[in-house]
Amino acid sequence: MGRKRTHTPEEIVAKLRQVEVLTTQGKPVSEAVRAIGVTDQTYYRWRAEFGGLKLDQVRRLRELERENARLRKAVSDLTLDKVILKEAASGKY
Repeated sequence: MGRKRTHTPEEIVAKLRQVEVLTTQGKPVSEAVRAIGVTDQTYYRWRAEFGGLKLDQVRRLRELERENARLRKAVSDLTLDKVILKEAASGKY
């Protein structure tokens, strides 16, 4: 089985650009994908997610995802606190 490696979004964008360059030079997509060291499936998944993004857009996307996760955690914590206080106020403890 292959080893699991996580690529940073910046590396992914760079590798997608590499494939674009190689395909414009006449290489088939499958050869270009092998040249960057990933599988066809990984390439197409990356292309669907990061296809038209530039490097600064990728950084902004990652920043927004982090902020979104932080806000989701805050909302879940506050919801839990609300439920606990509601039960305590009704005398069901």
